[in-house]
Amino acid sequence: MVQSDRRQFHRLRLARPILAQIGGENALLLDIGVTGAFIEHQRRFEVGARFQLSFRWQGEEIAFLCEVARTQKMRASLSHSGVRFVEPVGDSEARLRDMMATFVGRVLAAQRDNASGNHDSDTVLAAIGDARRTRSHGYVTYRLRDGVWTRQPTDTAHQPDDGFTAGAFEDEEELEALCRTYESANEDGRDLIRLVAELSAMAVTKT
Repeated sequence: MVQSDRRQFHRLRLARPILAQIGGENALLLDIGVTGAFIEHQRRFEVGARFQLSFRWQGEEIAFLCEVARTQKMRASLSHSGVRFVEPVGDSEARLRDMMATFVGRVLAAQRDNASGNHDSDTVLAAIGDARRTRSHGYVTYRLRDGVWTRQPTDTAHQPDDGFTAGAFEDEEELEALCRTYESANEDGRDLIRLVAELSAMAVTKT
């Protein structure tokens, strides 16, 4: 079912669907994550079908070659599908990272406590990934246990339930600031932080 597909990656649940294009036809982008998206559309697709998904953000196009992972007919002329990103078009991966970092920053800003929250969280999130020019191999995992953070180099991009994993190339001060943002976030906010960290970790696999 599509619902289980939506749990296969950390995703950004869009408060307002984004108008998208698939194969020259209109569709709605409902959720988006690092490895795929959840869309509403009219044309029927079989599992394994491929098409280009495109949409605009801040005046620029984001497009990916996609493959249908799950699909479900909702009513006569409407279907919901979970799609995997196969290949970005142009700079779409970087634009997607920037879009999600911006959206996540806004969500966390709305959630944080004005008295003790980190008011630089959106800036920190936007900076994650910008250090690719000084990238190194591997990942680093930050885990929060009993109020204490541990930092451990790792060879896997797995996102833990009690912290996050990012590319080892990221600036250490920015990651520590992300830890502070994580501490003041609720569970939904922490999941969104893991989504941004997963974007960073994705860059390592492509070096």
